[in-house]
Amino acid sequence: MLKRINEKTGSSIIPGVRIADAVFPAPFKSGLEYSSPARGTWNIVHTGMLIPESHQIFICAAGCLRGVVLTAAEMGTIDRFSSVAIRENNLLDGDMEELIIEGVTDIIGKLPKRPRAILIYTSCVHHFTGTDLDMVYDRLRQRFPDIDFTDCYMNPIMRKSGLTPDQLMRTRLYTLLHERPLSEKAVAIIGNDLPALEDSDVMKLLRAAGLRIHEITSCRTYEEYQEMAESSVYISYNPDAAPGGDMLAERLGGTHHAYRLSFDMNEIDEESDRLAEVISEKCFSSDDEAEASLISALSVIRSEGRNASAEALKETLGLIGDTPVVIDYTYCPRPLSLARFLLDNGFNVTKVYLDAVPAADREDFEYLRDNDPDLMLHPTVHSSMRFASGENSACASDADSCRVLAIGQKAAYFENTDHFVNVVEGGGMTGYKAITETLRLMRDAYENRKPMRDLVQIKGLGCEVCVR
Repeated sequence: MLKRINEKTGSSIIPGVRIADAVFPAPFKSGLEYSSPARGTWNIVHTGMLIPESHQIFICAAGCLRGVVLTAAEMGTIDRFSSVAIRENNLLDGDMEELIIEGVTDIIGKLPKRPRAILIYTSCVHHFTGTDLDMVYDRLRQRFPDIDFTDCYMNPIMRKSGLTPDQLMRTRLYTLLHERPLSEKAVAIIGNDLPALEDSDVMKLLRAAGLRIHEITSCRTYEEYQEMAESSVYISYNPDAAPGGDMLAERLGGTHHAYRLSFDMNEIDEESDRLAEVISEKCFSSDDEAEASLISALSVIRSEGRNASAEALKETLGLIGDTPVVIDYTYCPRPLSLARFLLDNGFNVTKVYLDAVPAADREDFEYLRDNDPDLMLHPTVHSSMRFASGENSACASDADSCRVLAIGQKAAYFENTDHFVNVVEGGGMTGYKAITETLRLMRDAYENRKPMRDLVQIKGLGCEVCVR
């Protein structure tokens, strides 16, 4: 007899666990998954489009192409996107390699303009059938020596082991860089979909040091992109970008520095010190005057950051008071660090939506388990979460009594609130700027309603940076 999975009943079936009872790093069992309509986070199409003058070719079954085709169309880059459909006969005849080589060749011949680089996305079926991808790429590079090729993947079987598809895609962004002499006065911020805010702590420090700053989000031509290879230091602050930094260090010879995002002021100071040490060692090895200037700038950034944070905290708490605040992992890479910061400073954080606890948040997880044991953790992909928005339908009304302030799109959708912070992937914020900007956005969300259901369904928030 068939039985409906998680059939809705009169009582709530929304899964959740008190953080005191949660298990690190996976508070919830993996199983049948649900995908909410909150689409602001980037996917592999958006990220790949960051390479200027490049063209994407997806090779997979027609049914799998639907989502990526729509993504390219929605972001206005369909002219930089092509596909090769795999049919049943390709599996039976064993001509997968020929399909890729000849399919890509046919596409290149029909393009109105020769791309400088081509990103080829293979899929899970190529791995199931043992397709010789090394031979495929060798043959294509021989056939088109003027085009740079790199391997990318649309492979759902990679989600649970090894590098995630997101981590892997962020490494592929830099595999096309050609080796060149390193410059002590050049650094690269890597692995971000969104540009670093000019007044963020990392950017302030690098500007004060007088360094050339390369970032893929600001590259408008393929030559500008190639200039990133001169960087002597690669700075990543999105944890998913760290493998890309390690790859660059091994391949091009620079130094990778993983800057840890945090909402803890002491940790922010420690990270600034670590970054300053790397810059001093790699960029100012024989320039005592520049190093002294860097130390002075660091002191100013720290003092101004602490003062601004204290003022922002006072203003925001005075406005929001005990309004329930909910957070989700799409807002920033360390949602529990944010929850800890807000709770320690008097805010009423009631829920955090996440499917796993990030490794960087382990200390915050243990701290919150001891100090705020009733904080609720909820998943975002559990099949029962399809009922969550309906259960919180009252929060969409105009009544202040039911106002919930959400930080992140998924939290806003599940809480069904129009009072939310509409930012993904940290929004380019680092250091004290992450604190002051988050608090500013919270004040704005509290005072101004947004059409949540219209906004969260827009794919790739901020992907306009890719359109060139």
